[in-house]
Amino acid sequence: MSEKSDDDKIKKAFQRKDWPEIKVSDSWATFKIMAEFVEGFEKMSKIGPCVSIFGSARTKPDHPYYQLSEEIARKLVHAGFGVITGGGPGIMEAGNKGAFEAGGKSVGLGIELPFEQFFNKYVDRDKNINFDYFFVRKVMFVKYAQGFIAMPGGFGTLDELFESLTLIQTHKVAQFPVVLVGTEFWGGLIDWIKTVMLDKEKNISEDDMFLFKLVDTADDAVNYILDYYAEMSIKPNF
Repeated sequence: MSEKSDDDKIKKAFQRKDWPEIKVSDSWATFKIMAEFVEGFEKMSKIGPCVSIFGSARTKPDHPYYQLSEEIARKLVHAGFGVITGGGPGIMEAGNKGAFEAGGKSVGLGIELPFEQFFNKYVDRDKNINFDYFFVRKVMFVKYAQGFIAMPGGFGTLDELFESLTLIQTHKVAQFPVVLVGTEFWGGLIDWIKTVMLDKEKNISEDDMFLFKLVDTADDAVNYILDYYAEMSIKPNF
């Protein structure tokens, strides 16, 4: 995004607006938000049990994490799940590719961004949805997934991870398996959560450390999800 466009947005945010103008603008935004929810609910309600895979859009196809994401997605399909990603490049593409090539459902929940994003070619054409609002998109990730797999990523991956953990922690959603893949990547963060957030500051409880599982292999990631539901004696579904 250019510096000029940033300046324009800041100036526009501080412009004085009268109440009718604000009311009309907010009303139309409400209809647009409702339309995104309706489209998302209609398409996503038909996909069946799925697992959401998060990770960086910048990961290249020759990177080990890309290849690991492909493998995880294939194994999820063989276990009976579809795969949901953000529909873009990098880890998202790897997840969709693994699901698509294994013959499973490959869902893409895209977002309108100024510098990216496009749907990768492995998203099922009838299962791609583009959103303007991040919060609507995140509802779809959570509502229609029976598990989360967080691959290494950036701010967006962390946002999606901590949102899911917060919803589980506060009992706003039923608890579902959350898997972090890559000890080398996630290990430092988990150490900080334990030593600072838990032990030093007491900002979380000891039970919160069991809201997620850290693994390094595709088999461990998929088996954790399968074992989770087997222990609960329920079949993953909506």
